[in-house]
Order: sequence, then structure tokens, then C-alpha cells
Amino acid sequence: MNYPKIGIRHIIDGRWGGVRESLEEKCLAMAKAAKELIEANVFYSDGTPMQCVISPCSIGGGAEAAKCADFFSTQNVVATLSVTPCWCYGTETMDLDPNTIKAVWGFNGTERPGAVYLAAAMAAHAQRGLPAFSIYGHDVQDVSDNTIPCDVAEKILRFARCAAVVGQMKGKTYVGIGNVSMGIGGSYCDAMFYQNYLGIRPEWVDMSEVRRRVELGIYDHEEFERALKWTKENCREGFDINTNPSSRERKDWEWEFCVKMTLICRDIMLGNPKLDNIKPVGEEAQKAGALDTGWHEEALGKGAIMGGFQGQRQWTDHMPNADFTEAILNSGFDWNGKREPLTFATENDGLNGVSMLFGKLLTGTASLFADVRTYWSPAALERISGWKADGRAENGFIHLINSGAACLEATGAQKDENGNSVMKRWFDATEEDIAACLKATDWCPGNKGYFRGGGYSSHFRTKAEMPITMIRLNIINGLGPVLQIAEGWTCDIPDNVHDLIDKRTDPTWPTTYFVPRLTGKGAFKDVYSVMANWGANHGALTYGHIGKDLITLCSMLRIPVSMHNIDDNDIYRPHAWAAFGTKELESADFRACKTYGAMYK
Repeated sequence: MNYPKIGIRHIIDGRWGGVRESLEEKCLAMAKAAKELIEANVFYSDGTPMQCVISPCSIGGGAEAAKCADFFSTQNVVATLSVTPCWCYGTETMDLDPNTIKAVWGFNGTERPGAVYLAAAMAAHAQRGLPAFSIYGHDVQDVSDNTIPCDVAEKILRFARCAAVVGQMKGKTYVGIGNVSMGIGGSYCDAMFYQNYLGIRPEWVDMSEVRRRVELGIYDHEEFERALKWTKENCREGFDINTNPSSRERKDWEWEFCVKMTLICRDIMLGNPKLDNIKPVGEEAQKAGALDTGWHEEALGKGAIMGGFQGQRQWTDHMPNADFTEAILNSGFDWNGKREPLTFATENDGLNGVSMLFGKLLTGTASLFADVRTYWSPAALERISGWKADGRAENGFIHLINSGAACLEATGAQKDENGNSVMKRWFDATEEDIAACLKATDWCPGNKGYFRGGGYSSHFRTKAEMPITMIRLNIINGLGPVLQIAEGWTCDIPDNVHDLIDKRTDPTWPTTYFVPRLTGKGAFKDVYSVMANWGANHGALTYGHIGKDLITLCSMLRIPVSMHNIDDNDIYRPHAWAAFGTKELESADFRACKTYGAMYK
């Protein structure tokens, strides 16, 4: 795989005859230290350490800048980090490629004016319309000190993590299976948003393609048998809420169909070379459209990084729902063992899918898709149950629930070395972690009031307190895309209180209770205000407090952040953003994003 890389440019004072020669060793040491730091701490979504390449020469002027650019053009460099301990010639040495994300680290030392170069470089980048991130240590270092201070390392790593996300999305596909679900705005695929802001190619596949592949046997039959066996052994069937339950024969058929649908949706997105050699047999061979030459086109897939499934209602009114498919694909494991979660949006809400994708690519963990369903105030909780909310829930909480498509890591069943509930990076999960998630989940037959065609919904309750970030991308007419961020925690409540709440909605669906971190002002003055200001009916939740990274990522993509509870001191955007105002950072972000425009426009 040709991974997107960070190119490290070591910039030097171009004056030969003693000055330049005295700086070569220090410049290269900074480049090597940055490379080592990034490759040890930043990972692609498949778990591979991020790759960096260093310029083949130090850069003291335009000729060497061009030589570096030529080399980087062969290396799939998505972002450049220029490093220097000294004064250099700003516009002669800067990265002029309009398609790379840029950062400059100026060494804080007194022997040579690295800070002066950094300031000059930032001014030149702003003047040329090439925003760059500024990296400058808080404390002076000795020139012989080649360590990277913690504050510098934090900025380098945040820059690298976010640049890796941008690079991994570019050139990939979003596959929407179906169309708009139940009039949900996020289900409408705005192709120009994906193209201009993310570099993603949207494609559409009708839901009938799933049925065609089932009927013609366009899936790996050996894997299906293995997957069905695993499902029967590990996916406990839950209670049936229906007053007219389906027969055992029908339920067994639905299980088989749901497993096949999972294989098929994955293959549509990623492709599967085994389809090249699959030929229809028996009844499959008698159907219209059967081929005996292998399914070469289907084997290619769509090169997708994310997908979605419409489901309701044209599918679910007569066919099994996609809850099992969505839950398994979004989780970091299946019958093949642990594997990268595949972002797959319920109800084809691609905007929530992008929110999930941001979280997954930044952290390597699975993302939870949920309805932002209900705000429960302390007064309402006490009224229905007599319980005085306490702990994390003392100010109330938001009830997150959807029709069974949540990733299984959201059970909170995975544990760290101290026994705390966590959602691990998928490549760090153990067999014990996977077993715990499966044990904490059962699969209830679909509620026929919603799903006339049946299917199975994942059912669990997040019985844990974990740090979590809720994310939502929205598109506003006349404004464009904006992102909302709410850091907080999952919380647990007494069983009897949960039972009362659960029975007020569909008890066959997974439940998570979310408490945002309050600031006492604006949209975060109380929990009710968070719910009231949320921009859509869905939200994506990612493990950990990653709001800082999301703000940096959005500045790279030129997507303003309209709502967040991140401290101003933790906000890191390109240096040029300060020119749009330093007092009201949120409004400055809107002006800067509008000025610079979408990344790929």
C-alpha cells in the first residue's frame, strides 16, 4: 500500500563558508528526531506506524527546495514538516506546493535565531495564501540538546495525526447503498462536499444489488459457512418483543440472510478477490444474470473508506434489517478475528458516517452511531423513579440509542490493566476483549413495528464510565459544512432507573448514557443546552477526549467548528488564523475557513 507520508524538510542558512557547514549536523538531527517521534506514536488506521521521509538534502535555497519537492512528489507526501535551528531565507526555502499541509518547527535557542526564521516563514506563508502550523518550544534549549520538548512533541504529533487522516481519506470512496432514509437530511449525499472538502469520491449502489448477490451466490461460500457457524456460537439471540413472532424457520433464514448481507456489503466496499472464481450453481445458475466466468467486476469493489445503508423503509418493510451488518462492520472484529472497523452509517447518514470516520482514523478505535434521543433532567429522573441523580449524572444526561447498529466495543466490556472499562484500538484488542464484547451483547429479533421484514438488533447497555467525544458534521445552506464537538463521559445508572427509561422506548436496542463536560456558558452551560444546540438527530461517539485533534483536523480541511467545549489553550490551528482575530476564536475560525476555502476545490 502506498501510504500517505509526512515529508520532513531540514531548512538551513544558505551561506557557505562556515555558517552552513556548522549547522548541517543540528538540522539533520532535528529532522531525524521528528521522524522517530512520529513513527513511534502515530498509526494508520490499519495499525501500521506512520511513515516519514526526509528530504535528500538540506534546504538553503530554491534549487534545493525544488530537489526536495521532486523527491516528495514520488513518495505520496500529504504534509510537510520543515525544521530549523537557525535563520534561513523564508520564501526561498518554504514549501510552495498548494496541495500539502504545512508546519514549521523553529528551534528555541539563542545561538541562532530559529524563532526569527519561524516568524518570517509564518508571515510569508500567510502572504502567499499557504496556511502553516507554527511550532515553537516554550523554553530555551541548548544547541547541543537534540531532545524534543513535551510541548513541541504534542504539536508535532497532533499535526501528524491529523495529516494522516487527511491523507488516508484522499482518493477513497464513500458508497451509499440505497438513498435517503425516511427524509433524514444527513442521508442526502452532497457529492461536492465529499469531493471538495475530503477528497472522497461518492458512489451510489441500489439496495437491490444486495439481493442480486444473494440470489446469484456472489459471495465467498466457504467464508459464509464459517461466519454463520461463528455467529451461531457467539451471537446470542435475545428476547422477542413482537406479539406475532416469526417461526423458528423464518428466524433461522433471517440469520443466514443477515450474515450474507454482511459479507456482501463489505465486498461492495472493499472488493474480494475470491469472487473472481465463484460461479453460480444449482438454482443460482438458472437465474437471469448468472455468469459462469467469475464475478470480476464485483471482485474489484469500490475502494471505499466508508459506506452506509438506507434500510428504512423500502428495504426493511419486506427484508431483514441491516442492524447486524452495521454493528459487525463497525466493530473491530468478526469471524476472521480482529480487524480494522469498517465505517458503515445507519440509515445512510453519510454526515454521521464522516463524523465516525474522523474518530476512527484519529484513534484507531471503533465509533458508535446513535440517535441523540432524549435529555433526562434530574427532576424528570426523580419524578419517574424517586432516584436523585448523583455522580456523573448529577446534572442529567443524554440518552443515546438506535436500532441495534452500534459497535460492540461500546458495551464497555473491554478492560485495561487496571480493570477500567475502555474501548481499545482495534489492533490492541485481545481474544478476551472480543469475547467480553460478544458476551455483553445479545441480538433481539427486529421489532416488526419498525422492521416488517425482521432482522436482528444488537442489544446492550454501556455499563461503564468512559471518556468519550460526541461528534457531528452538518451542512448548512449558505454556510457549508460545520462540525460540533462535545467531550464528556458515558455513565451508568441504577438498574431500576434504566429499566423505567428503557421501557419508554424500544428495549431491544443498545443504550448509552452520555454526560457532556459543562463549561457554564453558551451551549455547554448545562446538559439541556447541549441537547438543544445539537445539529441533527444522530451523533458519532469516539473513545477518549479527542476534541483538540478534531479542531486541528477541521482547520486542515477548512471546516469551521461551530460548537465545542475545548479550552482555548488547547486549540491548535494554522498560524494565519490569528490574523482573523484572537479574541473570538470561534468566529475567527469561520472567517479563516471561508477565506481559504475547501482543500480540494
